[in-house]
Amino acid sequence: MSQGWSRSDRKEADRLMRRRKLEEKTRRQQIRQALQKAGGDRSLAEKALITAWPCLVNSEEVRSARRDAVRKKMEERVEPMEEIRAKVEMLVEAVRMAKYLVVYTGAGVSTAASIPDYRGPNGVWTLLKKGQAVSAGELSDANPTITHMALAKMHAEGLVQHIVSQNCDGLHLRSGLSRTALSELHGNMYIEVCTDCGHEIVRLFDVTEKTGLRRHITGRMCPTCSSQLRDTIVHFGEKGALEQPLNWAGALRAARRADTILCLGSSLKVLKKYPSLWGMERVRGKRAKLYIVNLQWTPKDGAAVLKVSARCDDIMIMLMKQLGLEIPPYNRGQDQIFHLATPLRPDELHSHSRRLLKQPSHDVSGQREEDRRSQSKNSTRTLRSETKAKSEKLEVESRRNEREGGVYSSLITQRTLDPGWFDVPLWGRQV
Repeated sequence: MSQGWSRSDRKEADRLMRRRKLEEKTRRQQIRQALQKAGGDRSLAEKALITAWPCLVNSEEVRSARRDAVRKKMEERVEPMEEIRAKVEMLVEAVRMAKYLVVYTGAGVSTAASIPDYRGPNGVWTLLKKGQAVSAGELSDANPTITHMALAKMHAEGLVQHIVSQNCDGLHLRSGLSRTALSELHGNMYIEVCTDCGHEIVRLFDVTEKTGLRRHITGRMCPTCSSQLRDTIVHFGEKGALEQPLNWAGALRAARRADTILCLGSSLKVLKKYPSLWGMERVRGKRAKLYIVNLQWTPKDGAAVLKVSARCDDIMIMLMKQLGLEIPPYNRGQDQIFHLATPLRPDELHSHSRRLLKQPSHDVSGQREEDRRSQSKNSTRTLRSETKAKSEKLEVESRRNEREGGVYSSLITQRTLDPGWFDVPLWGRQV
């Protein structure tokens, strides 16, 4: 803009610029609406608009293609059972042949415990972007899933050497997995740490009630040195510096030694940003072989030896059966969190309002019945979801058979799932 212009000239130029931007925005909206219609349904004015502005039309077509590609990546796809069985056989062989198997887990391993994922159709971030509310609930109601228990068993049998988790729900710890074999990169909702002496304290409730992004003080004091305690959660935009429970040292050692990496239930959009976890310092031919189990597209699909589009629990059931291993049921009486937990001091009893984890029953028969009910609840939820999905698939197939002679797609969107499956709270953690 010329320095010789008067103030009124500059104001008029700014007004004209704003007007042009508004006109272009309106024109783009009109073109976008016109392009959404079939050619024969467009009005004369819409046809003239498309003819008069070819550059804007091309730009909107490119934008539309990008939006469609993003939506397609967000779709949850379950492959046909025949393909899944064939891929599980390949996965079984990979597990047996692996000399050092590391497992990376994401929110998808916990969805069967009614803990939501983040980028699924009904995930936390997806709902927030749509302006929809995320219902509140108690994470203390969640128990380790089939996948958690299967991984703990595989570690005990020497088939899995280390697990790197993005989850903060503490379910890997509660499954009985050794803490030395676990890296919780984004923290653990049951653990708080002293800001001075580093003393680590396990609780039987979610310690993050008063914390948030760059606000980590929990309001309780260290029983060793009386300094303030902080949570261990790593939020988006933060860098985790705590030694435990993040255990980055263990994760990096495992990544360097790994010849096979199995990713379960993770979009990998966060983990891909950690090149040290993928052996990028190695030449391409000597990097760990990558296997992925996830319902959605991941940015690592192209690098994977095998990608299975299925639910983690379903795959782990088939995998363990072919490995000849029994998946142990979750037993609250053997949950190590109850042995690790430090009770609150009398003056701290009112420092939180979160529900405590239900204590294990001392009655063995009662405990077995409680565990049986817990497993039955998870199984019933899974069965209900699968039954609904199958019935809707059959209905869709029937309609398509009538119209198209039986052509049937295996793509499944979240609408075919039990809508209550992910109906759980937002607790602001990474994925």
